[in-house]
Amino acid sequence: MEDAIQIVTSIKNGQVKPIYFLMGEEPYYIDKIANYIEDQLLPEEEKGFNQMVMYGRDTSVDEIISNSKRYPMMAERQLIIVKEAQDLSRTIEKLEAYSDNPQPTTTLVVCYKYKKIDKRKKLYKSVAKTGVIFESKRLYENQVADWIQKTLKSSGYAISPKASQMLVEFLGTDLSKIDNELQKLQLIAPKGTNISPELIEENIGISKDFNNFELRKAIGMRDTVKAHRIINYFAQNTKDNPMVVTVSLLFGYFSQILQYHGIADKSKANVAKVLKVNPYFVGDYVLAAKNYPMKKVSQIITYLRETDVKSKGVGATNIPAGDLLKELVVKIMN
Repeated sequence: MEDAIQIVTSIKNGQVKPIYFLMGEEPYYIDKIANYIEDQLLPEEEKGFNQMVMYGRDTSVDEIISNSKRYPMMAERQLIIVKEAQDLSRTIEKLEAYSDNPQPTTTLVVCYKYKKIDKRKKLYKSVAKTGVIFESKRLYENQVADWIQKTLKSSGYAISPKASQMLVEFLGTDLSKIDNELQKLQLIAPKGTNISPELIEENIGISKDFNNFELRKAIGMRDTVKAHRIINYFAQNTKDNPMVVTVSLLFGYFSQILQYHGIADKSKANVAKVLKVNPYFVGDYVLAAKNYPMKKVSQIITYLRETDVKSKGVGATNIPAGDLLKELVVKIMN
């Protein structure tokens, strides 16, 4: 996020580079930077003659270079944006000939999504010297909740830890998808609002009571009644609550509890750092570790692996996912 902000700030301050090579696994920031440049670099009256959007599947590196070498018409600068440039991966190295000596009156933006160019190759070194290379890395699941909080804070909102965790577990790590939902919430709630689980339930459709976050918490607390109530809800709503997601999240949860048992320094700050969780949730892990000794946790991880295999049809033909999940929770909590 900081690198993306720095690029945008530099452009705002008039420090425009001739080449921006935006690459990486996470398309969200690539789109954000490219859209900002497309919207803001040229005045509206200059865009008709001096702004061009090209697509990797419909063009070639030679054509990109040819257009980049043109002079702007009645303006100081022209802008060329190449979207889906990853479709040119076989020939993208040919861009080095241009990047060594780019046209100073052209700004070339290359959107190279889901891939990255080799840092050892000449193209990388050339662009790094004359322009800007931005690598957009996909966030790990444990980083997304913090990203949600920072994103909302920059817009004048706050969000509770439980609410941000609900979004992560329901929407995954796709930042574009999460951002779309955050935009909806910001249209509904006035600035200064602390986004709550109730607000998310009402406007996004994620149940604040029947979700994987609450299931993990109920299992950690050994709240059998609540855990079975959630599992029954999952069994009746399998489309919205895929078993593979639940088993995967429970596996991650008990792996963290196993890790907690092995931590020497069990201070709140250190536990949060080692387990890569918000300090707000450390108490839940402390309680879960008391309820599930190390030997039991190891056994549970075995149960989870067995259930995962059964859910894929190995040794458990025609058993409904809901029944497998119920059986798993019984084994965990006994």
